[in-house]
Amino acid sequence: MHDPSQPHQPQPSGWPSEAEHQAVGGPAGRPYYPGPQPWQAPPPPARWTVPPPPGARYDHLARTPVHRWWRPLAGTAVIAVAFVGVSLVVLLAGVIVAGLAGVPVVMEVGRLFADPVFELAVMLLSIAAVLPFVFLTAWLVQRRPPGTLSSVAGRLRWGWLFLCTGVALVALILGQLAMTATYAATGADMGDLFGWVGWDRFLPGLIVIVLLVPFQAATEEYVFRGWVIQAFGAYFRTPWPGILFGAAVFTSLHAYTDWGIVDVFSFGVLMGWLAVRTGGLEAPIALHVINNVVSFLPAAASGDLGDALRQGAVPWQAISGTVVQLGFFAVVVVIIAQKRAIQTVSR
Repeated sequence: MHDPSQPHQPQPSGWPSEAEHQAVGGPAGRPYYPGPQPWQAPPPPARWTVPPPPGARYDHLARTPVHRWWRPLAGTAVIAVAFVGVSLVVLLAGVIVAGLAGVPVVMEVGRLFADPVFELAVMLLSIAAVLPFVFLTAWLVQRRPPGTLSSVAGRLRWGWLFLCTGVALVALILGQLAMTATYAATGADMGDLFGWVGWDRFLPGLIVIVLLVPFQAATEEYVFRGWVIQAFGAYFRTPWPGILFGAAVFTSLHAYTDWGIVDVFSFGVLMGWLAVRTGGLEAPIALHVINNVVSFLPAAASGDLGDALRQGAVPWQAISGTVVQLGFFAVVVVIIAQKRAIQTVSR
């Protein structure tokens, strides 16, 4: 209650009136301060990687909500530079190690080191070491989970990979039988395919092949079937521009001539189609690894590993084995994928 004998003191601006004090239970004549606002946690920071939307096909996994037209182009440039740069670094390191280990460096056309096992190790490492840069580029430049390069499940599906590896081994055997039959029917000389140099010379090559070939083959699949197809898929609805371009670049990096070009290009096209058809790189990686391992092992066993590193002309009779191998592998993989309901789009 206001005392008439006291001069009237105006309330500061923003203070509640006496009636408002009493309405909320505050004592008359005293300013009322509401309590502090309850503490609220700050919003969580935005995630750096953004997954693709549900229902995306393998070649469209780069179409995330943060996709911009320049990201696939910038990423492709980064991977190309990494491919060349890593190869030069590994080659230089190989020369240094060879000097320390006493391995002669010949630097001839199509040949780097006198020891074919050491040369094979350097060659495989120069390719395999690019793989981390492919994953890093997807994460850093495209801001998507690196696992989307592996499959629509966002990871490498190991069970499906091992199953495809078994199919690839059977396909390779059938292809070799078909090629041998074609050579025999045409009277062509297949050369000396089998030999034995002893465990002391075979074991070093076996270790290098088993340890490095899977990473070398997988890296090529991640680059030419994974990155290239998805980079094109960011702009095109159909996967075929990426499949054909990836197969063409893949072929150009091999030194095969005449029928060898047909062999490598058809392999690249079919592996690209299977990647899209099965929703991942497991089938292409399986066949690529089996092909490379089996092509190197007989040469290492016979002591001709140096010749196996040289690429050149391929007789037409060898194409019969390629047709049987690729045809069997593709048909069986697609049938099994359908029966096992292998995931083909993102969820």
